[in-house]
Parts: sequence; C-alpha cells; structure tokens
Amino acid sequence: MHRVLTFLAGTALGGGAFYALSRNGGQQPAAVPAAAPAAAAKHAQFRRDVPSDGTDNEFLAFGNPGPVADFMVRQRYAASFNRALRNPNWVAEHLTADNLKGSGDRANSEFKEDPAVPAMFRALLKDYFRSGYDRGHMCPAADAKRDSASMDETFLLANIAPQVGKGFNRNYWASLESFVRGLTKTFDDVYCISGPLYLPQKEGDKWVVKYEVIGNPPNVAVPTHFFKVILARRAGDSKFAIGAFALPNRPIDDKTPLADFSQPIEAVEKAAGLQFFGKVERSAGTVVPLCTATACTLNHDFYKKRDKK
Repeated sequence: MHRVLTFLAGTALGGGAFYALSRNGGQQPAAVPAAAPAAAAKHAQFRRDVPSDGTDNEFLAFGNPGPVADFMVRQRYAASFNRALRNPNWVAEHLTADNLKGSGDRANSEFKEDPAVPAMFRALLKDYFRSGYDRGHMCPAADAKRDSASMDETFLLANIAPQVGKGFNRNYWASLESFVRGLTKTFDDVYCISGPLYLPQKEGDKWVVKYEVIGNPPNVAVPTHFFKVILARRAGDSKFAIGAFALPNRPIDDKTPLADFSQPIEAVEKAAGLQFFGKVERSAGTVVPLCTATACTLNHDFYKKRDKK
C-alpha cells in the first residue's frame, strides 16, 4: 500500500517538512502571564511557569509579550500548552509495567476545563459541543489507572485535542495507544511524547496550511495530524530504541500497517518545532529503530473488545 505520509527532501518547507498524500487525496478537517484563578490552587504544586527573560533592555521595559507555553507536571504526564491554538504542544509520559496498574476507572472521570491555564487562553467544554470532533487524549486515560486523581488529570482539556472520532480516535489512534502500553512487556521503561501537527497540503502550485477552528466564537484549532514519538529501553542495555509516527487526523483503515506512518524523528521534530529526547546521543551505537527492536504491529482487537463492553 502506498504510504500515507511522504516526507519532503531538504529543508525548503521548514516546519512543514512533510505533507499528507493518500490514494484518495487525503481529506483534511476542514507580558507576564496572567495569574491562575483560585480554582487552580490544588494544581499549583504541578505548575512550572516558563521564566520571562530579556526584559532588561529598553524594548521590553514593560514586559516580554511571549509566546508563553503553559508548562505543567502532573501525576502521570508533563505537558506544554499552546495558548494561541488552545491545544497541547506536547504531552510526555513514562510508562512501566508497574505504573500502568491501579484502580482508576474512567467511568468516574469527566472532561473539565484546565484551571492551570489562564481563563482567556483555555479550551472550553462548549467548544467541543456539537463540533463533530472527539475530545482526544494525548496521555490516554488507560495510562493513568494508578488512582482516580491521576485519571481525572487526563480529562483536563490541556491534555486534549480535537480528533476525528470514528476510524481515528476511537479506532486506529486507540490501537496505537494500546501498542505503546504493550511495549512495557518488552521494555522496562517506555517514554512517549504525543501532540498535534498542522501540516501543509498542496493546492495548485502552492503549499498552504489549512485547519478548522471549533467553538462559537472560534477558539480551538483542529490539528491536521498527530504524532507519537517513543523511546524505550531495557534494564542494563546501553542502547535505546526510538520510533516516531505521524498520522493524519482522519479515519484510517485497520489494514493500514503502522509502518506506513513511521517517520525519521528529525522530520517530526522539524515539523513540530520541537526536540525529542535531546539528552540521547543519536548514533548507531546508542540508538536502534523501534521497529527493528520490536514488531511495530497494531492489535485492533483492543478497541473491538472495548466497544463490546
């Protein structure tokens, strides 16, 4: 099957280093930070503000306008929130066989606006109402079964982005999340970073970035794609296994191999404007491809069994 994502050679497109290309054309859906409100007090211990800098000159005498990324460390994930797009920049997890266990039940949790994000920059529950999109977790609820508090934090909207429901969030993406959890059976430590992408598509002889914005008034951007970047290691092994995947935010056939979405980590970094696992030296003696170290195969029975419950 012809690959869904094709990377462009070189650096001509900068952050839009790759674009959607499918057999059917790939439809895309269509200066100090304000203080957090009192309701955020219980989350204050998890919040780490990005320090302002550069204000000791005449140009910024009255403050640095930003951009500010709201950074938060919670019980099962760390996240960076994008105030302009009202979506996470990224959400990072550390998974082990032990920390995936627990009594947390998603049936007892509900989606909530995140009080750690200043009110004027938050994603709102009403933005998703009748939008046609699911509230898609970046850190999955199933990764936070340790206790109810951990589970609840995955339902805060700073961990959420709009995803196509049937065929993606409820299906292929869910299978990918299950695949990441399954890696803890093979590796002692699994680090996963997930987030949205806004990638260019070709219209005539031009490249354009188009994404829908949901809410009334429009408030939350709908990503064109999502990424998961994974680093895994076994105890006592000096090598790291690294894999990077970028998937279009649209229904994906179960028969599509996960390998079709595998990308060089550098390409995902360039597209996202992020650096993943920067403390790991990327050399043949240190890093091996994840899909070489283990089989990159999805088991779609995960969501089929779940949907029967």
